[in-house]
Amino acid sequence: MFEATKVGRTVSKDEFKAQRDELRTELLEAQRRLKESNISVIVIVSGVEAAGKGEVVNRLNEWLDTRGVQTFAFWEMSDEERERPRYWRFWRALPPRGEIGILFGGWYLGPIEQRFQGHCDDAALDAELARIVDFERMLTQDNALIVKFWFHLSEKDQKRRLKELSRDDRSRWKMLPEKSKFSEQYQLFEHVAERVIRQSDRGIAPWYLVEAEDTRYRDLTVGKTLLQAIHARLGRQQVVTEPATPSDPLQLPESQSAQITLLDQLDLSQSLEKDAYKEQLKRLQAEVNELAWTAYKKRRTTVLVFEGVDAGGKGGAIRRITQAVDARLYRTIPVAAPTDEEKAHHYLWRFWRHIPRAGHIILYDRSWYGRVLVERVEGFATEAEWRRAYAEINDFEEQLVENGAILMKFWLQVSDEEQLRRFKDREDTPYKRYKITDEDWRNRERWPEYKAAVNEMVARTSTEYAPWTLVEGDDKLFARIKVLQTVCDGMREGLKKKKGELGVGVVRCGDLLRAEED
Repeated sequence: MFEATKVGRTVSKDEFKAQRDELRTELLEAQRRLKESNISVIVIVSGVEAAGKGEVVNRLNEWLDTRGVQTFAFWEMSDEERERPRYWRFWRALPPRGEIGILFGGWYLGPIEQRFQGHCDDAALDAELARIVDFERMLTQDNALIVKFWFHLSEKDQKRRLKELSRDDRSRWKMLPEKSKFSEQYQLFEHVAERVIRQSDRGIAPWYLVEAEDTRYRDLTVGKTLLQAIHARLGRQQVVTEPATPSDPLQLPESQSAQITLLDQLDLSQSLEKDAYKEQLKRLQAEVNELAWTAYKKRRTTVLVFEGVDAGGKGGAIRRITQAVDARLYRTIPVAAPTDEEKAHHYLWRFWRHIPRAGHIILYDRSWYGRVLVERVEGFATEAEWRRAYAEINDFEEQLVENGAILMKFWLQVSDEEQLRRFKDREDTPYKRYKITDEDWRNRERWPEYKAAVNEMVARTSTEYAPWTLVEGDDKLFARIKVLQTVCDGMREGLKKKKGELGVGVVRCGDLLRAEED
């Protein structure tokens, strides 16, 4: 694979100067057009040590308008990053639409180093690369352009370059001498790199292998390739992607009994006497407070997701939890329409950014499921977007659980009659009037569509590691106790397990290190 990067390509000084100024002008013009588009550009810079990756990035920052470029290096993980899923650090670095993000190593650096150092085997590496391919496909389908450069040197040239760098006081080799170990086993590193590139080279996010011996050739090649990729992407109105999944839903018979949903099976007549409610509420709130402190001491995050019909009782259920827990241990996130900043990123970005540090509780009052509910029904997302969201959401939740999160999801349901009664009560009560809007009334008219969407949502996203709990909500007291009891049971069982026992049982490069930290 790497033979083509060892042929001795060169560019003279005069040729470099003749092409440089024109290339820089064209890059700036492409960057201006990019700013006016809804496309983000992600440049991955990777390769063998001493290939000049830093020099290339410095050159790109020289040729481009740095106001639209951000550069990120992913070396040792900070304490803040260690307390969250591994991909949290990458989501934070994703550029908004219209801008360019340059990532040293990106999501490839960790798997390559861990496999090279023997922390994981080829199977674990392949599992991580499969996740990377899915991640890049998801970003590409959201209009990102991913350009991946691998810079390579022959073993002889690398040794010579390292010797030169070791004498240069400006070189990072003075600061990070341990990096030289990658040159000591050149063949092994090349073997790992070839496997990584082969498994993750896709038409939607291809690798470009660049010979790095001649710096002028290297820099011009990168600049021209990036320019061509941006031009090609700007020339397409819509990114070419793979077919949306999953497939179309089942075509059901027209008889009413053949079209019932999970929500139709709920017994909404269930209720709880007030005295029994007070007794159970006191007991469960004391328990959830104790479990919250236990989770904090064990550095285990709890994620609670609340969805449901309008006036279904989400707020009341959330308050019964937060009343019992120390305010320093939790945060409630009310999810409304996305801001301009959030619209400039993938829809999951705003939820990744709120993931708390290990040991804390986060409660989502509505969540990422808006993509397959309101955005689906109201037409805010295309069919292709909401169809592929099921797999994207499942992977997001799997990463939360793999990192040790205790994840619980609640759907609160009330009957049509009870919802109407609550709507009218809100209109008639001054301090509740802010809760009722024209949109709430409009949503009632589209309930058959929402019910079908909820049924498919539960069917496709209720997993072993993140199941849905359907809550019968006509009686508020019954619903609140069911939610509290489920939270206590879930936290109690989750705290008995170690991180390595969570998720779907697939070992990936990176997971083994996390397990050792536990």
